[in-house]
Amino acid sequence: MAPVPLSPVRVGHIDDVQELRNAKPTTIPERFVRDMTERPTLATALSSTSDIPVIDFSKLIKGDKDEVHIEILKLGIACEEWGFFQVINHDIELSLLESIEKLAKEFFMLPLEEKQKYPMIPGTLQGYGQAFVFSEDQKLDWCNMFALGVEPQYIRNPKLWPTKPAKFSETVELYSKEVRALCNNLLKYIAMSLGLRQQAFEEMFGVAVQAIRMNYYPACSRPDLVLGLSPHSDGSALTVLQQGKGSSVGLQILKDNTWVPVQPIPNALVINIGDTIEVLSNGKYKSVEHRAVTHKEKDRLSLVTFYAPSYGIELGPMPEFVDESNPCKYRRYNHGEYSKHYVTSKLQGKKALDFAKIHTKISN
Repeated sequence: MAPVPLSPVRVGHIDDVQELRNAKPTTIPERFVRDMTERPTLATALSSTSDIPVIDFSKLIKGDKDEVHIEILKLGIACEEWGFFQVINHDIELSLLESIEKLAKEFFMLPLEEKQKYPMIPGTLQGYGQAFVFSEDQKLDWCNMFALGVEPQYIRNPKLWPTKPAKFSETVELYSKEVRALCNNLLKYIAMSLGLRQQAFEEMFGVAVQAIRMNYYPACSRPDLVLGLSPHSDGSALTVLQQGKGSSVGLQILKDNTWVPVQPIPNALVINIGDTIEVLSNGKYKSVEHRAVTHKEKDRLSLVTFYAPSYGIELGPMPEFVDESNPCKYRRYNHGEYSKHYVTSKLQGKKALDFAKIHTKISN
């Protein structure tokens, strides 16, 4: 049985981080100050980002047989060893990336009263505010969010699609359509890297669920005390991240128990494997914990697209990845139930995936 979800807590005006930053507090409010064990160690030199794999999408789509083969091998290594990679030459127009970023920034710069016309509905991930908040004493992330369900149409809440700034909603539509096509294509090559048929995931997923979330991380006078976003893995199949131009380096991934910063490549998109692919591949490809940190002087903007199976789909490890040497690690479950569990739980590393894990008893 799935855990009983906690009742979400509404976050007040005083916890809006942009408003807080504008008020120039002399100390960071206790609600945002992390326990010692959770604080980012910003002063120490973090691992190099040079090893984070880069996939050239144009070689997958337009390359000759050898180029496609090499890029698929690289993709498989990226998914198995990192769970993260950056995609260059992804065919999404630079002007569209710039437009969505500009409009997202304009939305966050609107007066608080305007943004609060689109409040985040408790227990969901749509609207403006703080997500994953379920208790009054829970630590808050140094981040404002705005999220929308995009596909299929029935998950949309039209009241949450803003009228300001102008062209915001139509640009989100266009951007989401392009990112959807990219996800669909990447999943074909990820399937091939696993030795599956190219259409394996597409046929299994049905009408894929897609959502977009915009994260705004204001500068923080004490970035060593707060987190922009708590450590977590994603419940999706794939996640696509666009890091704002000129933003500070904020994304960090947990690699070999070390937090590794992801240095943005201009015009590239960062892709990560979600819990869904981990389950389907029976742990061969793993979703990876990641978090966001803040900067003392620079604001940061990111745009995140989540791409996942239809809520009605039943998921479990594919038979191709289960044998005597690699027994079944996850039970079968309904993806809609997992999604509900995910959005009604605190962000706590990979804890959400316990929902699906088969816990084997150790005999004496």
